[in-house]
Order: sequence, then structure tokens, then C-alpha cells
Amino acid sequence: MPPGIMTLAADKATLSPANTGFMLICTALVMLMTPALAFFYGGMVRVKSVLNMLMMSFISLGIVTVLWVLYGFGLAFGQDNGGFLGWTGDFAGLGGIGLTELWGTTTIPVYVFAVFQLMFAVITPALISGALADRVKFTAWALFIALWATVVYFPVAHWVWAEGGWLFDLGVIDFAGGTAVHINAGAAALGVILVVGKRIGFKKDPMRPHSLPLVMLGAGLLWFGWFGFNAGSWLNNDDGVGAVAFVDTQVATAAAMLGWLGYEKLRHGSFTTLGAASGAVAGLVAITPACGAVSPLGAIAVGVIAGVLCAMAVGLKYRFGYDDSLDVVGVHLVGGVVGSLLIGLFATGGVQSDAKGLFYGGGLEQLGKQAVGVVCVLSYSLVVSFLLAKIIDWVMGFRVSEDEEVAGVDQAAHAETAYDFGGTGGGAVARPGAGAAAGGAPSHGDGPGRSKHQDTAAASGKAPASGETSASGKEKSVDA
Repeated sequence: MPPGIMTLAADKATLSPANTGFMLICTALVMLMTPALAFFYGGMVRVKSVLNMLMMSFISLGIVTVLWVLYGFGLAFGQDNGGFLGWTGDFAGLGGIGLTELWGTTTIPVYVFAVFQLMFAVITPALISGALADRVKFTAWALFIALWATVVYFPVAHWVWAEGGWLFDLGVIDFAGGTAVHINAGAAALGVILVVGKRIGFKKDPMRPHSLPLVMLGAGLLWFGWFGFNAGSWLNNDDGVGAVAFVDTQVATAAAMLGWLGYEKLRHGSFTTLGAASGAVAGLVAITPACGAVSPLGAIAVGVIAGVLCAMAVGLKYRFGYDDSLDVVGVHLVGGVVGSLLIGLFATGGVQSDAKGLFYGGGLEQLGKQAVGVVCVLSYSLVVSFLLAKIIDWVMGFRVSEDEEVAGVDQAAHAETAYDFGGTGGGAVARPGAGAAAGGAPSHGDGPGRSKHQDTAAASGKAPASGETSASGKEKSVDA
């Protein structure tokens, strides 16, 4: 065989069973993250809203999967059209793809890449749901997921990750979703909050987490699944980059948990279980864009900074008056911004690319690119999400009635309760007001001028009797 042909044959990518199997495992891990998120959020709400919170995450698996197959994959990763949207006819319905057709220059099939990216598309709108706990119609939420995925997530995924996407071509680094997933979801949460308004009793009634064990279970499963989320985003396991992403994920998450707990102890006097879980999630969020760009030492810095700043940010809702029920803005938006921008400082230039941050001799160039990505995704998602929520609210109403909110969304939307306190068995009930009986006790949730994290400390008996220190550091009086 002529040498030239031999070289061409050697350079041609072939399907790798090892990488294909690795990516299928990573895909399963990312899929697990959506039920894990449901547990994490479900434990933080009051008893009367547990099932609704679980379902707000779980329904995304159904809606987004179908949309992804019909047109989502084509819009996000099809042939580029002007840098803002993609489309490939063969991707519609996933029907024109060969069984062993490879994705680009990788060694994995298109089908594997498509289903891996599907799991990112599923969990992103589910993240938004935590900001809306206790007060929105399930039908309105389901419609919002469908519209938001179509006009926000699919285009932004193309900008950030697709060849030809304008942020991708600009050189913005987002290894696994700091902009496309976390900033996108956090900004959307803020936009919808501004439409649906505050919960009844916000800053007045206690709304503490009803089950911290569920929160810890969800956080642990999220941590586990996140290894697939991050390490799998390199799409192979051949050159060590995925291994660095795996290590950085573990390191930053641990550091963020310690940073959050340290801040919590200094400001509020306690190391809370909820703080540990929330700190871990903040670290996972922040390292997501950076895990392929920083060293393990850089990952420690990213984690500690994100843990402290996110712990501080959860109290901003009381200062500015927006009711972010489960701190999606404080953790996902702030964590995503922090992790994305810190790439501009800590990128070593020796992992996924040769782009270097300020501390490694790269100047301010990469930081500027990261800032462009952050501002553009945040602005687009915030504005469009606000408009979508406004339209839904105008057409069908986004919020449940006052009576349904007081009685419990579980009853109004699902005719079930999470727990059978009567001991007679069965979850489905038909008695009006049973939700209030099951979960109306005013011992769960955010107390006046404080986050759920301070309420956890208060429940342990460590909170001051005359007042509560909010996350902003100011004393807030507590009415009896």
C-alpha cells in the first residue's frame, strides 16, 4: 500500500469501543443527576410541597427528551447558521444517522454524543424549578419548560459548544456548562421570579427544610453524577484531560464545602448540614466551566472562592426583595459566574487548550472573553425567560390560587401527599385541605430576613433569641 494512503488510513478516526462505553456510563451518571436534584430540592421545601418539587424536576426528563429528538439536537448541534443557531435535517427525529457514524473527529457515535448532550438539556430547566417552589401551576411550568428549552437552551448550547457557535469561535472556555447550564438556569430563575412574585408569608412565616436527610442524599448523588457531567464532556478517555477534569471536580467540591462552612461558622455560629450540602453544590457549579482549564491547586482556589461568595449571595434575596425559594440565583447563577470568570485568572494553558489566565502569564485577554460569555448568556436568558413567563401568565396564569398555595401545591396539582401521617397507608387523598394538615405546620422554611441556612442553625437552638443575623450580615428582628 502506498505510504500516503497508509497515512490517511492511520489518521482516519475509527469507533472506539472503550470511549463509547465510557461515554454511555457518563451519560447514565448525568441522567441520575435530575432525580438527584429532585431529592435535593424536595428535602428543602415544606411537607406540603414535596411531591410537586420532585415532579417539577422529573417532568423535564419527559418533555425535553421528546423535544431533543424532534428538533433540539439539530438546533443545538446541527450545521451552524450565522453563529447563533444550528440545523441539520438528518438530526430531526434522529432518523438520518448511521449506527456507527462518528461525531466529528471523535471516536464515539453521533447517537452517543446526542444522548449525552440530551441529559444536559434535561437538567438545565430542572435547575430553575427550585426558585419557584410552593407557588406555580404544574401545567404552566410544563409549558415553560418546553418553550424555554426551545428558545433559550438550544440556541445558547449552540453558541457555547457547537463548532461555528459565536461564543465558541470567540474562544470562551466552558468545559461542561458554566454558562450554558448554570448561568443560563440561574438567570432564567430570576426572570421568572420577577413575574410570579413572592410566596405567601415570605420573610414572615418560617419555611425551613422538611428533610435534611433528603437534601444530603440529593447532594451526594449530584456529586456522584457530576463526575460524568464534567469528565465526560471531553468525549474521550485517551489523553488525560478527562482525568484532570475528574480530579478538579472532586477537589473544588471539597474546597467549596469547607469554604461555605467556614463562612457560615464565622457569620452565624454553626456548621449546618444544609450548609455542607449547599457548599458542595456551589463547588460543583463553579468548577463545571473550569475543570478542563485549571490545575488541582487552581481548583482549590475556585472552590473556596465559590463556596464563600455563594454563601454570601443566598441572603441577597432579602436585601433586594425577590423570593428565590431554594437559592437557585445565589448558588447556580453566582457559582456559574464565579467559575466562568476565574478561568481568566487560573487557566494554566496546559490542559484542554493553550489559553492562559492572568496568573499564568496570559494577561487579561481570556478574562475578557469569559466576561463576554457571562454577560451575554445572562442577559439573553434573563430577558427571554421574563418574557416567556409573562406570556404564560397572561394566557393561563402561572401561579396557583392563594387557597391552593396555603393548602399545598401537592394537593392542588397531584392529589397526593408525600407522607401518610395517619398511618392508614396510601398517598392519594381526596379530602380538601389535607395538604395543609400534612404540611401546613409553620416549622419549615425561610424565617424573616434569613435564608434556609440560618433557619437550620436556628432549629438547632443556636440562633440568638432576640434576632437573627441574615446572610447579608445585618441583624433582623424575629417576630414571635
